[in-house]
Amino acid sequence: MGSSSFLDGSLKELLDAVPARTPAPGGGAVAAIALSLAAGLTAMAARFAADDWERRAEIVGRAEELRARAEPLADADAEAYAAFMAERTEETVDRIIAIPLELAEIAAEVAELAAAVAADGNPNVSGDAAAGADLAAAVASIAARLVAINAVEGDARVRDAHRDAAEAAQAAARAAVSDVS
Repeated sequence: MGSSSFLDGSLKELLDAVPARTPAPGGGAVAAIALSLAAGLTAMAARFAADDWERRAEIVGRAEELRARAEPLADADAEAYAAFMAERTEETVDRIIAIPLELAEIAAEVAELAAAVAADGNPNVSGDAAAGADLAAAVASIAARLVAINAVEGDARVRDAHRDAAEAAQAAARAAVSDVS
C-alpha cells in the first residue's frame, strides 16, 4: 500500500494489498478491519434506537471505544508478523498471539452489544445490528484460530480465545433470531 498504515490508504489500496504476494495484510489485519466495521455497524444501529431506550448511549459509546481499540490492531498485527518472520523469539511469538487474543476479546463484546441492539433497538436496522454481530463472531473465530496456530500446546490463551469465539457465536445467533422475530 502507498501509506504506512492500512487505515490511511484508500479502500481500493487495501483491497488490492490483501491478495498481493506479501505477508501483510493477512488474516489478523483483515480481521481487525472487519471488527472495526462490526463495531461501527453496532454503533450506527444503536444510534437509530428510540431516544428513551436506556442502553442507547451506553452501547453507542462502548461500540465506538471498541472500534477505536480494534482499528490500530490491523497495523499492529502486520508489524508483529513482520517482526516474527525476521526473528522468531519468545517476544515476537507472544506478540503474534497477543494481538489476535485481543481481537477475540473485543469481538466477543462487540457481538454482545450488537445482539442487544438487534433485540431491543430499532427493528428497521436490526439487520445491520445482526450483521455487526455476525462479523464480530467471524473475527472471534479467526482470531481464536490464529492464537491456536501460534501458541504451544497447553497455552491458556488458546482456551481464552476459543471461549471468546464461542461467546461471540452465541451472541450472533441471538442477534439473528432477534432480526427475524
